[in-house]
Amino acid sequence: MTKNSPIIEPLLNILEMEKDQGYQDRSVAGGLDKLLHRWDAELRPILEEPGSYSVLTPVQRESWVADALKKLDSLDGNPSAGAAAKKRTRPAAARRSRAAPPAVTLDDEAVKLRGVGDQVARRLKKLGIETVGGLVYHFPHRHNDYAKVRTISDLVMGEVQTIVVTVWEVTAKPLRPSLWSIQAVLGDSTGNARATWIRHARRGQRPYIANSLKSGDEIVVSGRVSAYHGTPIFRDDPEFEPVKGQEDLVHTGRLVPVYPATEGLPQRTIRRTVKNALDTSISQVAEYLPEESLHRTGVMGLRNAIAQYHYPDSHADKAAARHRLAFDELLMLQMMVLSRKREWQADNTGIAIDASRQRIDGFLDSLPFELTQAQSRVLDEILADLGQDHPMNRLLQGDVGSGKTVVAAAALMAAVRDGYRGALMAPTEILAEQHFLTLSALLSTSPGGATVAEGRVRGLPRSIRLGLLLGSLSAKVRRTMHERIAGGQIDVVIGTHSLIQDAVEIPRLAIAVVDEQHRFGVMQRAAMRDKGERPHLLSMSATPIPRSLALTLYGELDVSTIDQMPPGRLRTRTRWVEPAKREAAYGFVRKQVETGRQAFIVCPLIEGSEAIQSRAATEEPGAAAAKSPRV
Repeated sequence: MTKNSPIIEPLLNILEMEKDQGYQDRSVAGGLDKLLHRWDAELRPILEEPGSYSVLTPVQRESWVADALKKLDSLDGNPSAGAAAKKRTRPAAARRSRAAPPAVTLDDEAVKLRGVGDQVARRLKKLGIETVGGLVYHFPHRHNDYAKVRTISDLVMGEVQTIVVTVWEVTAKPLRPSLWSIQAVLGDSTGNARATWIRHARRGQRPYIANSLKSGDEIVVSGRVSAYHGTPIFRDDPEFEPVKGQEDLVHTGRLVPVYPATEGLPQRTIRRTVKNALDTSISQVAEYLPEESLHRTGVMGLRNAIAQYHYPDSHADKAAARHRLAFDELLMLQMMVLSRKREWQADNTGIAIDASRQRIDGFLDSLPFELTQAQSRVLDEILADLGQDHPMNRLLQGDVGSGKTVVAAAALMAAVRDGYRGALMAPTEILAEQHFLTLSALLSTSPGGATVAEGRVRGLPRSIRLGLLLGSLSAKVRRTMHERIAGGQIDVVIGTHSLIQDAVEIPRLAIAVVDEQHRFGVMQRAAMRDKGERPHLLSMSATPIPRSLALTLYGELDVSTIDQMPPGRLRTRTRWVEPAKREAAYGFVRKQVETGRQAFIVCPLIEGSEAIQSRAATEEPGAAAAKSPRV
């Protein structure tokens, strides 16, 4: 860098401003990083690379700025060095007069901010905002693009636009005692325009706008433009503010934030209050990501991201800020679920089941088919978990027909073989009944009534009893089933939400299986787990999701996937048929049924409903036309 470099004096002024403002990284629009990157070639031989100034702590920033000022002052022939040194030796009182106002902490009540009175604080509380930090994290749900500034002659009718103008005339007319119409005549070097506002005011007083706008004021106006007798006019409460320099604009001339609001708290007040909170307290937001992680992931520094998402310098800056904030949300979610998993496994009070493969060979050998390699692999993972002294928490996923139920049945048999009991909860009675019948067939049990089945499996020392508990059972049958379960007469109970009722007691419950787990809430799954002393939990889902998404959504679960279909089992193919071709589709179904094949038709409803406008099975003409004993 030569002594005549044109960037020396501007850089010194910027660093001095950064120092005076308490190292808040607001001396340059968009942050100091943007400027340093632009001048990288000239500055690299002189200044130490900060990595990313925005991620430094205030103490680290102070040290870096002081070192940078010292190095710039030491340049030979620097024409600004003397002036800069003199500037930094001005009296402390002078420095204090330019310094930022005393810092307000993020934990302070919002009312401590300048301009936030009790009335505004009460209305902020309706939005759930009570502290300065709450304002900093009160993000806009969208932005109005007022960034494109035009001259009056270039305005396009019907579009949202921004102009920089001089106020020629302001008039205020009462429409009612408390309602006023404010009209302003505006102009620039290319022509004239008008703006109108409708404002409420106390009886006998003029609205604030009528008193704040004066002839000769330079203002920025943003809003949708229409025409009135050939003159452009800004209607519908256009935004405006005095001209201060582009970087200082809040309501106009930029991407302007639109915040969640409440009655009595206009957008201008929210913007002004949030901007005040950012200016005074953003430097206190701690960057928790290591610098190496910031560079590796390419995300924006947290302070800069918060500031840019409120008041972005461009659409690209807004997108980058949103990416960082979304990154944080997903990272926090993963850390929360992984922490929950760690806490769950750290307490070694689970039931360690003797679940070696040999102990259930009799059940596996009795099956009319062999497990696929995928089923066998997943079963080994589950049996290994059952043998641990901390509870299993595993998600078993696979396509419909991949054989999840038989794997779950083997896990249940392992628990029963070791003297414990199991439960299987399904979201609907139809599915619960289907599981009851499937398990009865797999175990070769004989029915002992509509809700009980019993049979023997080779290799198990005694017979196995299955029980079905549904909410639709009569009170007498349900009470009897409760007594059988509590008395230890049922080894595996299958049911719906009725299993988690307080009246149901399942002694020695070692494993709970939850089918279609995404259809149960967190509290319902927790209630199922609470039926025993920290039983193993196996969740099943027929909606496979990518592993990366599974780790995010179900980070507390170990994930097993059956990614192989049994021999001869064809994958389901789905085709969308246009409504006009519905009859042709039913014709295809009829021909398939006539050749001895099977088909089924699924309708959203069983019977018609006035509340839900959708097809019902009892009313579907195509279903009736295709009716057959084999359908």
